[in-house]
Amino acid sequence: MAINLPSQKSGSRRAPMADINVTPLVDVMLVLLIIFMVTAPLLTAGVPVNLPDSRAKPLDQDAEPTEISLDEQGRIFIAKEEVSQQALPQRLDAIAAKGTADAPPQVFLRADKSLDYGRIMRVMGELNRAGLNRVALVTIGDE
Repeated sequence: MAINLPSQKSGSRRAPMADINVTPLVDVMLVLLIIFMVTAPLLTAGVPVNLPDSRAKPLDQDAEPTEISLDEQGRIFIAKEEVSQQALPQRLDAIAAKGTADAPPQVFLRADKSLDYGRIMRVMGELNRAGLNRVALVTIGDE
């Protein structure tokens, strides 16, 4: 690597510097990286649900799971799309058909903590009936 040093012969006049200063570029990129790292987790939750606290460890996941949410009114959402109680079995059957015998689809169940236990168990019963047995209950980590 060569370095351009001003020559001794030029006296008081300096030769123009032809190097690019990358320090401001690195600074801007680091700031953008921090902004994206902070905002990316905030973009994952689509349905506002008041999750309960838990001391359980996070699960390792292989593929993108299907997310089912129950909000405080008891409405059911698959991904971010609202689904009626009557249409839920057909939608769950379609999700179960996407999996294989070796790797059934992973389901994340997010339910508001103010809901009664019976509503959540009805949804879990439908998941079991459809053959979706890899169900993880999503909570807020207690550190």
